[in-house]
Amino acid sequence: MRARVAFVTTVLAILAPLSPVRQVAGQEPASLAPYVPTPYAVVHRMLELAGVTSDDVVYDLGCGDGRIVIAAAARFGARGVGIDYNPERIAEANANAERRGVQDLVTFIQQDAMQADVSDATVVTLYLLSSSNRKLRPLLTRQLQPGSRIVSHAFGMGDWEPTRTDRFEDDRGTTRTLYLWRTDGTVRP
Repeated sequence: MRARVAFVTTVLAILAPLSPVRQVAGQEPASLAPYVPTPYAVVHRMLELAGVTSDDVVYDLGCGDGRIVIAAAARFGARGVGIDYNPERIAEANANAERRGVQDLVTFIQQDAMQADVSDATVVTLYLLSSSNRKLRPLLTRQLQPGSRIVSHAFGMGDWEPTRTDRFEDDRGTTRTLYLWRTDGTVRP
């Protein structure tokens, strides 16, 4: 019996690194939200709410196909950085940037947003879940300079009251809510 247990334990130890579940868990961070592209009307409204100009560096955490930072570059001349853990989304974002001719203004990084360095950002955009925004809040408030803006589509940041809330009806008749926060140097857990 001991020999059989030892054999099974040895086989499991050998096969464990080959398990697809273990490889995925080790390679891919937990998703902060499902991939749902932000409608273009909402993208433009988010950038307007943030007051984006050519002096800004816009970061989009969970950037998907890159549409927010691409729009910031194309419409305002801002530099942009998109971060997403999915390599397919990063490839799509790079192709979209090239198609729009803004590849010199934007960069896309395959990375877990929870590990991101956003200290260069003057604007951060989010379309994540409320729980994800709360997880990111300490990172954002620790790294961003006072006066930086954070804009979230649809989801708040717990008890941190937004500086401004913008509710509007999009071109399909859907009510949308955007939240704007201005950082003040206070780290919020």
